[in-house]
Amino acid sequence: METIEFLIRGHYSRRELRDLVIRKFMEEEPGLGGGERASKYRYNVETLADGRKIYLTRPAYLKKGFDFLINIERMTFQTGGEYPKHKDIFDDLSSKKRENAGLALRLRNAIQGVHDCEDTEQILANYESLSFQAGYSVELILKVIKWFLIEQDIRDWNYSGRAMFMNGVNVALQ
Repeated sequence: METIEFLIRGHYSRRELRDLVIRKFMEEEPGLGGGERASKYRYNVETLADGRKIYLTRPAYLKKGFDFLINIERMTFQTGGEYPKHKDIFDDLSSKKRENAGLALRLRNAIQGVHDCEDTEQILANYESLSFQAGYSVELILKVIKWFLIEQDIRDWNYSGRAMFMNGVNVALQ
C-alpha cells in the first residue's frame, strides 16, 4: 500500500473540493488484478491534536469509481475497524445533544461551517472552547464530517450529495 500525504486547507467551493480529490485519485497507478495485484493507497488527510492521522484508503469495499474509506488511527468504531460509519457520527452527536443542548447547537453551527466548505482549522479556532464529556472530540467530529461530505459529493454529485449526510446531522441534533 502506498502512503500519500494529501492535505486540503482553506476555503473551497464544493466543486473545487470534489475536483481536487478526484484529480489526486487520478494520479494512482492502475492495478494488475485482484488481491495483492490491486493498486492500494492510503491518503493521510488530517492530523488530530494527539498526533493520530485521519486517512483515506482506496479502493473501498464497494470498488465503485472514486469510493474511499475514512479511517482514524488507533480507534475502533461500530464496524469493528478504524473506519466510522455515518451512524457512529450521528450517535455521537445525539449523545452530545443529551449532554448539553446549548453546546450542541454551537456544534451544529460549526458543522454548518464545514458543510459550507469553510476551512476546518479556522472553524476549530473559532470554536476552540467547544468541548463535551461524551464521545469523540469536536476536532475529530469536524474533520471526519469534512471527509464524509466530500465523499458524498463525489459519490452522489448528481443527486443530493452532502445534503443526505446533513439530514442525518440535523436529526441527531434535534
